[in-house]
Amino acid sequence: MELIYTLDNVDKVAKQLIQNARTKTLLLYGNMGVGKTTLIKQIVKSLGSADEVTSPTFSIVNEYHTKSEIIYHFDFYRINDIEEAYNFGVEEYLYSNNWCIIEWPDKIQSILPKLVDIIDLVLNSDNSRTLKLNSIKEKNKLK
Repeated sequence: MELIYTLDNVDKVAKQLIQNARTKTLLLYGNMGVGKTTLIKQIVKSLGSADEVTSPTFSIVNEYHTKSEIIYHFDFYRINDIEEAYNFGVEEYLYSNNWCIIEWPDKIQSILPKLVDIIDLVLNSDNSRTLKLNSIKEKNKLK
C-alpha cells in the first residue's frame, strides 16, 4: 500500500494503516521530523485510546490503553546498544500480543518478531508525506 497525504488527513491514513496491517507490530522508518509521532498519535486514537500520546524519546516506551487492548509506543532513537533494550525487558513487550508501534526499529532489529509491518515515511518537497506499508516481512529482509 502506498499513500500520499498531508497532516490534514493523517487521521484517514491511520485508519487505513490499521485496516491494512497484517500484524500488531508496526515498524516506522523515516527521517527525523517526517511525522512518525504525529502518525502514531492518530493510530493510537483510531485504535480507540483516549490517552494523550507523547513521544517516548527519553522514556523509551509509552503505554496507552483502549477498552480491550494495550498499545506500546517505542522510540529507540536514544539507545546506544541492544543491551539497553534488554535491560528494560523489551522482549516481554514485543511478544505480548499487544500493539507495538516502534520508531527507530533498526536499533533492535535482531530481536524483532519474525513477522512485522514496515511503514516507510518520506517528506515530499510540497510538505506532503509518502507512506509505504509493506506487510509481513521476515527479519532477514528488514532494512
